[in-house]
Amino acid sequence: MAFRVKKHVKPEIEIPTASLADIVFLLLIFFLVSTSMNPDSGLGLTLPPLGEEVKINPENILNIFVNEEGKILIDESIVELSDVKNIVKEKIAANDKLIVSVQTAQKASYKMMIDVLDEVKLANAPRISLATPQF
Repeated sequence: MAFRVKKHVKPEIEIPTASLADIVFLLLIFFLVSTSMNPDSGLGLTLPPLGEEVKINPENILNIFVNEEGKILIDESIVELSDVKNIVKEKIAANDKLIVSVQTAQKASYKMMIDVLDEVKLANAPRISLATPQF
């Protein structure tokens, strides 16, 4: 007599992938909606309204020039970046109506202009003007 051994066939386990695309799409939408996007922040400056022109006495303007090599010129003398804050503070103490005009050469580095502007802001200058030099 022959014994037959029945082989137990294990059913294959299968993960249903029919709705996988739907799940991925819903997750994508969820993360897009729940993520907050921070807008780019630029320079925090208050600009005057358009069309407003005011005549200013030249004695009330402190011109700061930044040339293409990154050198800083205040009152026709070259100064270091670290000295800008103290010089501006002294000038503001002497003249409370002072307007600090930061003028940067067209080919000067943007970083240098921002560094000078930061120093002027650290000196608590109430009025700052950004201009292009007129040479």
